[in-house]
Parts: sequence; structure tokens; C-alpha cells
Amino acid sequence: MAIQVVCAGCNARFSVSDQFAGRSGPCPKCKKPITIPAAPVKSVTIHEPEAPVTKSSGSGRAPTAPIASTEKPLSRLKVAGVAAGAVVAMLAALLARLAWGPGLAPVWLQALAAAGLALPCVLVGYGIARERDLEPYRDRSLLLRSLICATVYALLWGVRGFLPAEMITEMWQWLYIAPLFFGAGALAALATLDLEWAAAVAHYSLYVIFTALVRWLAGFPPI
Repeated sequence: MAIQVVCAGCNARFSVSDQFAGRSGPCPKCKKPITIPAAPVKSVTIHEPEAPVTKSSGSGRAPTAPIASTEKPLSRLKVAGVAAGAVVAMLAALLARLAWGPGLAPVWLQALAAAGLALPCVLVGYGIARERDLEPYRDRSLLLRSLICATVYALLWGVRGFLPAEMITEMWQWLYIAPLFFGAGALAALATLDLEWAAAVAHYSLYVIFTALVRWLAGFPPI
């Protein structure tokens, strides 16, 4: 940075490097001694950072603040509705056992129960097992995805009904068959509800456990 110097004797103006600031020397023209002034201090203004914004403005700027995600806990009404639905399903299984006998309920009723229980289990399971770091599905999107997942769950129970009895009589046989069902169910939850793999397996397990309980109350083998 150059320093502007004016000689007091001859009024000559010239520039010198700031490395000579504060030194004395003869004027190049009149040879009178002059003192080089100190280099001017350049002021630096530090501005306060702009406040982060959470919404896009008309200028096209993207939000600079993280979007707050609020968790909405299940209301007491919803919890009570889920509990009441579970109790009604179990009472219906007991009534079917009394009406037709243990394990003698018609196939159409079994299919209706498998399909009717699927959607509530999928919705409840999603509220429990969903990824908390992701924005949850809601309203129409959640209903559509849940219907697809519930349809797959119910169809898997239908596939189980076509298995030969000799393949599922012994409990040890399910060690080879169950992974196929749980794998297919977990894939359905993974694809429709964006669950992690372990959460998807747990999600399908909720449906299996509850339907197995209802089957047992109706007098059928649980699996």
C-alpha cells in the first residue's frame, strides 16, 4: 500500500511504500528532510449475520434455518379407539368360536378378518415404528400407502391358507417358511412406508401377532 507524501519545502508530491512509514529522509527534489507519515489504518466494519429464515421469499433464496419438526402425540381418543377396536376383534373371534365351534369358522369369515385387521395394524404400526427423522406421511398419502401395505399383509395370510397341512403341522417347519413371509411383509412396509429394515420387520410382526391371537381365540392354530 503506497503512502502519499507532500514535501513542506517544495510542495512536491510523491508516493512511497508503506514499509518506509515513520522514517525520515531527504526530499528527492529539494533535499530537505521530510518524515514519512504512518500508513493510514483502514477501518473494517463487521456486520451482524442475517437472521436465519424458515420460509422461501420472493427473491428465490432458500431457507437458511432448519425446519422445525413437531411431534404430535396420539390423542387419548385415538388410543381409546385403537384399544376398543382390538377388544371388539377379540370378542368377535370368541363369538365365532361359540357360533361355529373351535376352528370351524367359514373361510370367508377368516378372509374378512385378515383383511379387516390389516389396515388398523398398519396404521398403528406406522405410528410406532416410523423413522422419526423423516417427515411423516399424512392424510391421503398415508391412507393410500397403508392400504397397499395392508393388502400385501392380508394376501400373505391368504397364501398361508393354501400351504399343505403337512408343511406347517410341526413348529420346526416354520423355521424355514416364516422367513419368506416376514421378508415379503417387511419389503411391503419398506416400499410403502419408508421404514428401516428392522422397523419394517417389527411392523409386519405386529400384524402377525395380533392376527395369531385372534385365530387362537377363534379356536384355530395361531399360525
